[in-house]
Amino acid sequence: MARTPRKATPQSLENAALFYLGRFASSSENLRRVLMRRVERSARLHDTDRDEGREAVDRIVVRFQASGLVDDRAYAEGRALALHRRGVPARGIRARLVEKGVAPDHIEEALASLAETGDNTDMAAAVNLARRRRLGPYRAPSVRAELREKDLAALARAGFSYDIGRRIVDAETPEDLEPTD
Repeated sequence: MARTPRKATPQSLENAALFYLGRFASSSENLRRVLMRRVERSARLHDTDRDEGREAVDRIVVRFQASGLVDDRAYAEGRALALHRRGVPARGIRARLVEKGVAPDHIEEALASLAETGDNTDMAAAVNLARRRRLGPYRAPSVRAELREKDLAALARAGFSYDIGRRIVDAETPEDLEPTD
């Protein structure tokens, strides 16, 4: 039996926002979208006022930003680092942060902090992906040659250039992929 959603009151929206932030890191725009979906659902089912709901959501987001519960800069840096570790190239990180509503200046700061590590950000992300997916030198030597094209295609689908993909797939050992000082 399906449960009918609650009426969106300022208190219920705040409770929903706190519960959401307790489970997920979020940008202010993403939190606004989550809460506005509740307002829309409430307006359809309970005939509540959308404008009052929008004003309540805006007050909640501003208050949470002021208190530090929502920090777009910290969210962008943390999310960029997590995506980089998973093997997402800079272009993909930028796209995912834009999708979450992060401001362009916060995105650029997050990507700049990744670049400060000193190595080629996309190459390091490609190595992370290859290690995680067991591509190129992380594959058993007996099947590497026959799966070379598949590995290149996997890296291309992930958003890496052909040059980076070729460097990963053609490396003899994982140590060949380590940055040189």
